[in-house]
Amino acid sequence: MKLAMIQMNSQPDRAHNLRQATDLMKQAVDASQPDLIVLPEHFDWSGGTAQQKLLAADNLPDGEAYRAIADFAAKHRTWVHAGSMLERIDGDDKIYNTTVVFDACGAEVGRYRKIHLFDITTPSGRSYGESETVKAGSRLLVYEHCGLRIGCAICYDLRFSNLFWELARRRVDVVILPAAFTMETGQDHWDVLCRSRAIEFQAYFVACGQWGSYPSADGAPRSCFGNSLVCDPWGKVIARASDGVGFTLANLQTAEIERVRKLIPMASHRQVLSNCGGCHLAETPSLSPP
Repeated sequence: MKLAMIQMNSQPDRAHNLRQATDLMKQAVDASQPDLIVLPEHFDWSGGTAQQKLLAADNLPDGEAYRAIADFAAKHRTWVHAGSMLERIDGDDKIYNTTVVFDACGAEVGRYRKIHLFDITTPSGRSYGESETVKAGSRLLVYEHCGLRIGCAICYDLRFSNLFWELARRRVDVVILPAAFTMETGQDHWDVLCRSRAIEFQAYFVACGQWGSYPSADGAPRSCFGNSLVCDPWGKVIARASDGVGFTLANLQTAEIERVRKLIPMASHRQVLSNCGGCHLAETPSLSPP
């Protein structure tokens, strides 16, 4: 499968973001006619105040972002894994952070709503409270394309291995993770976690990120790490975006998945630990003074 990752610098300006997304996708199509294009998290809206974010959310399948990507997929006859967009929830004061996958006819294949919400404090003391505006999803999404089974995750999900274990149980060959990783966390954790997920679940790991700064609710800029990358099932980074906006290409090979799984047959070795008879805590002997 030929894949293109689109690295963006989204702002609290949907028109600007959709122009950037469609321009970069068109460049990728002209360069290689990929089988699948991947957009980052928040490709349609990033930053601004909580109220602006809530107002920007669309009812899906209506909405400018949804229609723009569906139309692009149909016009250029390519699948699009549309990073994440803001999805309004009828009768609720929160929204979903939602991946939508489109086929080459522009039809919706499925949706994944981010499960783990980014409520953290960085080492510098800056706080992020995604759950103030976003409601957590509760269902996985696996779809098939070009003979590969593809599992979905979004950004902060990367830190929760149980989600990827559930995807592995569903025999995925590729995991796609749109993201907007912060600069602080990304420089220490991004590569380590992406490569780990590829190695432990013997799948291609496609991590497509936002890059650069955007204005936050208090007006102060916040920065995204970028470094969109693809890891092969051996954990080797086979494609990486440079700084800035742009697109990066990669080829995903079924033969490489089979090779790695044959070398180290983890699927047949993995034990279900819940059936191991419970947990025994050994007592630590006290140390008597000499």
